[in-house]
Amino acid sequence: MVRFLYDYIILLFTVASEGQGGGCHIPRAYVIMAENGWLGGTAVDIAIYTLGCKVNQVETQAMERELLGRGHRLVEFDGPADAYIVNTCTVTGVSDKKCRNIIRRARKRAPEGVVAVCGCYAQTDPKAVGRLGADLVSGSAGRLAFLDRLEELLKAKGEQVVCVDSALSRRDFERLPAGGAAGRTRAMLKVEDGCVNFCAYCIIPYARGPVRSLPLEEAAGEARRLAAEGYREVVLTGIEISSWGRDLGAGDGLISLVEGVCAAAPGLRVRLGSLEPRTVTQDFCRRAAALPNLCPHFHLSLQSGCDATLARMNRKYDTERYYHSVKLLRDNFEDPGITTDLITGFPGETEEEFAQTLAFLEKCAFTAMHVFPYSRRPGTPAADMPGQVPREGKEERARRAIALGEALERRWLEGQTGRVLPVLFEEEKGGLWQGHAPSYALVRAQGENLHNQLLSVKITGVEGSALTGTVTGG
Repeated sequence: MVRFLYDYIILLFTVASEGQGGGCHIPRAYVIMAENGWLGGTAVDIAIYTLGCKVNQVETQAMERELLGRGHRLVEFDGPADAYIVNTCTVTGVSDKKCRNIIRRARKRAPEGVVAVCGCYAQTDPKAVGRLGADLVSGSAGRLAFLDRLEELLKAKGEQVVCVDSALSRRDFERLPAGGAAGRTRAMLKVEDGCVNFCAYCIIPYARGPVRSLPLEEAAGEARRLAAEGYREVVLTGIEISSWGRDLGAGDGLISLVEGVCAAAPGLRVRLGSLEPRTVTQDFCRRAAALPNLCPHFHLSLQSGCDATLARMNRKYDTERYYHSVKLLRDNFEDPGITTDLITGFPGETEEEFAQTLAFLEKCAFTAMHVFPYSRRPGTPAADMPGQVPREGKEERARRAIALGEALERRWLEGQTGRVLPVLFEEEKGGLWQGHAPSYALVRAQGENLHNQLLSVKITGVEGSALTGTVTGG
């Protein structure tokens, strides 16, 4: 009866409540019922800390919704709580270190409370997590069962509980409710999990397992629900969304999912998460360009602009194939946002190879870049490769790549001056409202209470990494 009441109320109104420790867009009706104990159970204070990628953020938001639905309260991680959840990441050695530090903080803050750890680091090294004093150690799947065990420990704390499966044996997609952070207009919808690319620097296939996909009909249904809740944009995310549908026998792959979601919720802007470059074909571009609510923003993971380095990384493309994808996007979309990731100082990278990367970055003219010095991850082939670049060398190359990326971004932003862009406004900051254009350019403008409004803005200038302009209408 309570669930039916919630489903009914959510159709009447949705207001962003304050979600802590990672944030969650929670219908105010749900919060009121939770705070008054109408959803049953004994309410406790729970704090959550999330490390890592957007998929981890999605999964944390789903756990927050579930905890509120069970009658619990979400509190700040830096304050007192009955239980602390740490959702971990293991993409690099640095990530592992950050996770250990956060777990120690939680254990020190609540010596008598419950510390529960889940996520990719807990999946790949549960013994290390256990030695840090966690009461509950789970992996990167079974989030609802994880919360069940947490509640059991809250009732009667006993021996340490470790529940970690074999990620490589997984075959089912874990369905979790989609949502977004508090006060946001953009929701993230997880449509895929797992990866089988086995890049030389990456442990994630062992942490997440093989590819599993959310069926198209369910993804479309989630998009419709998000639109009904008042969201204006949805991001299709996953560990490797380019592999969506392989386990379902979906012959057309990702583009069929994109078409289905766009059609199911025509009032939602639809944005894609990170893409493997070979996803971009002429057929993909032709069909994607016909979707009026698909945002022309494409994040193509690069990692290196040198073919020799890409081969050592065990990436499945070379620079010629990558640039073919970039050219296809620019031929089929008007001034798309094309962003990327880059690793500097990968084992064996010479100064000449890095110079090739810089030249390729210039050729691609990316609109924004994320640059990371290579971080040695034990358990990966790259960790044992010869030619490990000293930290100073990796960081110096990262600074040079960042400087080039900023120059390329500035050049692109300046080219937007004089254009009129549709902007979805999200928040007020520094006396100006800000939001994103379809290309993911950040836009700032003056206005009154523009939250969650999609408005036309004439671009008049550039300030830092943002465009500035004047609202001209709806």
